[in-house]
Amino acid sequence: MKRLFILVSFLYSSYLFSYSQSFTDSNLPIVLINTDGGVEIPDSPRVLATMKIIYKGNGLRNYLIDQNTAEDLNYNGRINIEIRGSSSQVLPKKQFGLTTLKADNTSNNNVTLLGLPSDNDWILNGLGFEPSLIRDYLCYNLSRAIGEYASRTVYCEVMINGSYNGLYVLQEKIKQGSNRVDIMKIGTLDNIAPAVTGGYITKADKTTGDDPVAWTMPSYVTYDPVAFIHDQPKPENVTPQQNDYIYSEFQKLSSTASTGNESLVSGYPSVIDIPSFVDFMIISELTANSDAYQYSTFFHKDRNGKLRAGPIWDNNLTFGNDLFLWNLDRSKTDTWQFDNGDNTGPTFFKDLFNDTQFRCYLSKRWNELIQPGQPLNLSVIENFIDQTVATISEAAVRENTRWGTVPDLALEISNMKAWLSQRIAWMSSNIGPYSNCSNVQTPPLVISKIMYNPNTTIDLPVSNDQEFIEIQNTGTETVDLTGVYFSGTGFVYQFPAYSEIFPKSRKILASNLAVFMAKYGISASGQFTRNLSNKGEKLVLADGFGNVIDSVRYSNLAPWPNADGNGYYLDLIDPLSDNSIASNWTASTNTIVSVRETENNINLKFYPTPVKDILTIESSNTIRIVQLYDFQGRMIRNIDVNSGTYQLDMTSYPRGIYLVQVFTPAGNTIRKIIKE
Repeated sequence: MKRLFILVSFLYSSYLFSYSQSFTDSNLPIVLINTDGGVEIPDSPRVLATMKIIYKGNGLRNYLIDQNTAEDLNYNGRINIEIRGSSSQVLPKKQFGLTTLKADNTSNNNVTLLGLPSDNDWILNGLGFEPSLIRDYLCYNLSRAIGEYASRTVYCEVMINGSYNGLYVLQEKIKQGSNRVDIMKIGTLDNIAPAVTGGYITKADKTTGDDPVAWTMPSYVTYDPVAFIHDQPKPENVTPQQNDYIYSEFQKLSSTASTGNESLVSGYPSVIDIPSFVDFMIISELTANSDAYQYSTFFHKDRNGKLRAGPIWDNNLTFGNDLFLWNLDRSKTDTWQFDNGDNTGPTFFKDLFNDTQFRCYLSKRWNELIQPGQPLNLSVIENFIDQTVATISEAAVRENTRWGTVPDLALEISNMKAWLSQRIAWMSSNIGPYSNCSNVQTPPLVISKIMYNPNTTIDLPVSNDQEFIEIQNTGTETVDLTGVYFSGTGFVYQFPAYSEIFPKSRKILASNLAVFMAKYGISASGQFTRNLSNKGEKLVLADGFGNVIDSVRYSNLAPWPNADGNGYYLDLIDPLSDNSIASNWTASTNTIVSVRETENNINLKFYPTPVKDILTIESSNTIRIVQLYDFQGRMIRNIDVNSGTYQLDMTSYPRGIYLVQVFTPAGNTIRKIIKE
C-alpha cells in the first residue's frame, strides 16, 4: 500500500502542476465526449453521453470548429461510458469503455468508427504506465501482421466535457463476433455435444473485478495459482455443463503437455491449435510482456474446434517497461517470461516449451518471422516504430503538457530499439534448433470444390444448408487423415481419428449431411461447423501440428468466377494446378453424382431396420468410430468403438429418421436409419 500511495502522490502532483492548454486542431481524429449534465465519468455504473468524432479523412487536418459540420463527423450520437482497467485506475488520466447507442439511450448501435469494422463495444485506451505511448499499439499491430486477430487500433485525441484529456487509442474490445473473435455464440441451452463445445472466450487474469473465478490452475511459482475467468459466455450466464466442459479442455491440455504426449489422437495436438499457441508465445516473449501468461491472457474455442491461444491483450508493460514506481522490473532481454519466477502463468506454457516437438515448431516459426522483410525482423519493426512516432509526435507534446507522462519520447524510443535488438538476438540464440520440423512432408490433398453461397428452391429453402467443399487426394497412396483439420477461425472441421482418403479419391464435407444426401443422393464424408462466408475467406487445411497442407482464399469478386448465390459452385479445373489462382477455377453446376470414393462399398451390415431399440453394426474391418446424427445433420453422439461389431442403443431416441456414420480403416460411410 505504501508503494501505491507514493505512486498516486507522484502522479497527482504531476497532474496538479500540468497547466491548461489551448487545443484547436490535430493531425489525428478528435473525439469529443460530453456527459449528460456534465457529470464525471465513474468506474461504475455507466453514464450517458454524446460523442462526436471529427475526422475528415486520412492525411487531412481536423479542427474543433468543425464539430457541428456533419460531413466532417465520423460519428455523432449517443453512448454510455465508464472508467475501465485495474492497476491503471490509480492514474489521474483514466481509460474508458463505451458502448455506442441508438437515440433511445438503451439499444446498442453497431457502427463503424474510424474505419474499424462495425460493432458497439469500444475502448479508449489511455496508455497508462507507458512513457513511449506506442507499446500497446505496436504489439497489436505485430500480432495482426503475423496473421492472428488482435484488437484494431486508431490513435485519437480526446476532449471530455470541454477539457482536453490527452492522447488515446480507440480500439476494439475483445468479444465474440465475425469481425473480432470469430467463434459461435453459445447460449444457456447449449449444454450437450456438439453445442456445448463452443464458443468460449476464457481468460487468466486478476481477480480485482466483479467477475468470479471459474477455477484456478497451478503455476511453477507455487505461491501464485492462476485464476481463470469466463468472458464468453459471461460468468452470470455460464451453465455448469459449459463450465465443466471448457475446464476439462484446459485440464487435458495441462495433463498432455506435462507428460509430453504428442499423439494426434490423445495428446496436446488433439486439444490445441498449435500455431495459435506458438504465435501467442512469440509475441509475448519478443515483447517480454510482464503480464503475459498470468494476467490478461485470453483463450478461445469455437464449436467443434480446438482450443486457441489469444488474442493478445494489455501490452503496456513490454519492451523493457514495467511498474518501476512499484519496484517491479521484469521485462528483460535475457529471460523467458514463462520461466521468470514471477508471472509464469499455468504450467502448460513451460511444459509446451520443454516439449521437443512443440519447441521445434516454435523455433521454426520464430526464425521465419525474423527474416528480412518479415513482420518481426528488427528493421521492419524499427520502421513501423518510426512511422508511429511520426504520427503521434505532435499529440505527444500535448499529452505531456497535460499529464507529464512523456518526459523524453526520443530517448524512450531509442532505448526501446536498443532493447529490442538485444531481445531478438537473445531469443535467436536460446530458442533451439528447428531442423527436425523444417521440411515436413504434407499429404497431396487439394481443396477442389467450394459451394459457398447456394441458391434456394422450394424444396431447399435454406441456402446455408446446401454448402459443401470437396477435398481430393491427388497422390498414389492412401492418406491417413488423423489430426488433419481446418485451422484458424470461422470454418471448423477436424477429420475423425483413423479416417483415410484413398488414392485419386475425393471427400466431400457438407454443412448439412441430410440436405446433401437429399439433394445429391449420395452421402458426404463429414459435416462442418459454421458456414462458409458469402464474401470469401481463407480456408487452411493443416495437419495436427499446423503444417499447411493446402490453402485457398476464395472471393465472390472478380477475377474469381461468379458462384455467388446463382446455383453455381467453384470447381478447380485441374487438381494439380495452383488453386490459389482464381483463373484455375470455374463456376460449375455439374451435378455431384460420385465422390469416386470406395467408402460407399465398405462391407457393413446394419440390422434390424427399422430399429426399435438396439441397432447392430457389423463390419469385416475394425469399426473405429460411430457417429449418430439427427436428420437435420446435427451430431447426437460420437462413439469410439475399435471393434468389428457395435450395438447402438436407440431406445431413448424418439421415432424418426437418423443418420449413422461409420469409420473403418477401409473408409467410411453414412446410412439412413429409421427409428420406430
